[in-house]
Amino acid sequence: MSVRTVPFLRRRLPALFRVLLPLLLAGAGAPHAAATRPAIPPPPAGATAAQILEFAVASAGGDGWLHARTNVMSGHATLCRDADPARCVHADRYVMYRVYPIEVKAAHAGTGKFRLDADANGKPIFRIAFDGTRSYDQDGPVPPERAANDEANAFGFSAIRFARTPGYRVERLTDDDIEGRPCFLVRVTDPSGQYTLFGIDREDGSIRYAAWRSPRGWHHRLYSDFYWVPEPGFLQPGRVRLYYDGLKAVDIRWTRASIGEPIPDGTFVLP
Repeated sequence: MSVRTVPFLRRRLPALFRVLLPLLLAGAGAPHAAATRPAIPPPPAGATAAQILEFAVASAGGDGWLHARTNVMSGHATLCRDADPARCVHADRYVMYRVYPIEVKAAHAGTGKFRLDADANGKPIFRIAFDGTRSYDQDGPVPPERAANDEANAFGFSAIRFARTPGYRVERLTDDDIEGRPCFLVRVTDPSGQYTLFGIDREDGSIRYAAWRSPRGWHHRLYSDFYWVPEPGFLQPGRVRLYYDGLKAVDIRWTRASIGEPIPDGTFVLP
């Protein structure tokens, strides 16, 4: 039995594509077993935006985080439409293949390459991908207008990875608490003029929050359950939650991931 023969899944796929594409920027890492994260001294209370950014980058892994080329993550996720408990589906197999971009001029457009596979009880829920030029679902290429809209809903986290490159601007905003953790808030504006907000833990430097205005409404993400990947040195969020206009759409648990593995280009072309 395939997704093409299950009417319930066929009806839900367009909405699922729009809900699930945002999983792009959840991070990369390794199994939860592991390793001790290096302690990075926090900046002073009066730190500048540039100092806060340096703290976040160093805490995330420095060059190992900034220059990661690929990641392959696996885990499970709960996906809900319109925050309705009756319209949730649990993917017990969730695998994402990601090639990170080497340049980002517009953080809310498609960048790099990725593919996301979701399955429940051994049967596919959906397949989506971006090959660096075109977006796909399990039926093949997605129309450009829909693809652009979905990318604007999904992409944004890369702004902080490229925030120190020419053409970007970083500003400190009013501090806030994210899930009870005191955080610095910064706004990163990319060369296209689009901005993304980030919440950076004042104590350990982890990036706990990202948010931007999307076609679907105000989009924010919460990152938690971090663990450290010793090679090459990468801070991985084990849990990522995605919200639109305050309503939770996706709850992901990344239980295993690896970075730097070669991924064949054909992986990103569907079907």
